Amino acid sequence: MTVEASSLAPNGFRRLASRGLILALVLFLSVAPFLLVIAVSLGQKIEGGAWDWGLTFENYQRFFVGGDWPESWSPLHLQQLWYSLFYAIAASLLAVVTAFPFTWAMTQLSRRTQALWLIFFLTSLSLSEVFVAMGWDVLLSNRSGLPMLLREGGITQWLKEVGWFQTFRDWGLANPRDLRFKPTSFATILTMTYLVWPYAVILLYPALSRVDRSMLEAAATMGAKPTAVMLSIVLPLVRLSLIGTTLLLFVFLLGAYVVVAVFAEPAKQTLSIAIYETIHGLTLNAPFGAAQAILLLVAATLLLIIGTRLSRARRVGEG
Repeated sequence: MTVEASSLAPNGFRRLASRGLILALVLFLSVAPFLLVIAVSLGQKIEGGAWDWGLTFENYQRFFVGGDWPESWSPLHLQQLWYSLFYAIAASLLAVVTAFPFTWAMTQLSRRTQALWLIFFLTSLSLSEVFVAMGWDVLLSNRSGLPMLLREGGITQWLKEVGWFQTFRDWGLANPRDLRFKPTSFATILTMTYLVWPYAVILLYPALSRVDRSMLEAAATMGAKPTAVMLSIVLPLVRLSLIGTTLLLFVFLLGAYVVVAVFAEPAKQTLSIAIYETIHGLTLNAPFGAAQAILLLVAATLLLIIGTRLSRARRVGEG
């Protein structure tokens, strides 16, 4: 008994030490940087580009009312927050909606073909945001991209003749002469969707590949149409995967920088651009940039909590 107790003691100490090391790493890599950003956001900017530690909420007040308050109110930073959330939500939803039918069709193929598709998408993840943005920049270029092809192919002239060209102008996708896809919100959302589309396929694949085919065959045998089978069987089975994928892509796209810098209109920039320009631009205002980052994180967290609560409430209601 004494020998067994003495042999168990070192094992228990090792487990305790390993847990303590993991906890220390989590605190050092996750909690400490977050607390440091909060501390910086409470500081004060000093003339000449420097800043000093402090305990003031002026940076947060500036975010909501502008730097000239109370003489005037500016919603600039709130607009940047809105466009950050708008681009991320629209692109993540569009990516999931378009990736779902493709992934479902992919699961109907042979195992070998599915493996090849997965390898292809995993390989495509090596493409950086800069590479994707530059590729779409050429594709949507007014002189050498899609607008030029539509003009040379006569599509632009045909749109003018049938009266649809004015609709594109109203949407901000055309100038008085030709179609124009950038800089626009359309190009921004489209490129962001393309950026995360492989992630959507990879994240949806496990849930869709595990759907029991016998249930679908039984429903079809009973006379259910394919649309009814999809809505009543497949979607409820993979609902949590759809919600989780959308939330993950949303968080990922909140930090998109290059795509927004290339394709978004100057008046519709996001907080990612504003944070970088605040910290490294002409103002060199690290405390205000830190406050912007904290508020962006808070807004994203609130949306994630709301999305999770809604999914749980719907699940309980159906149960």
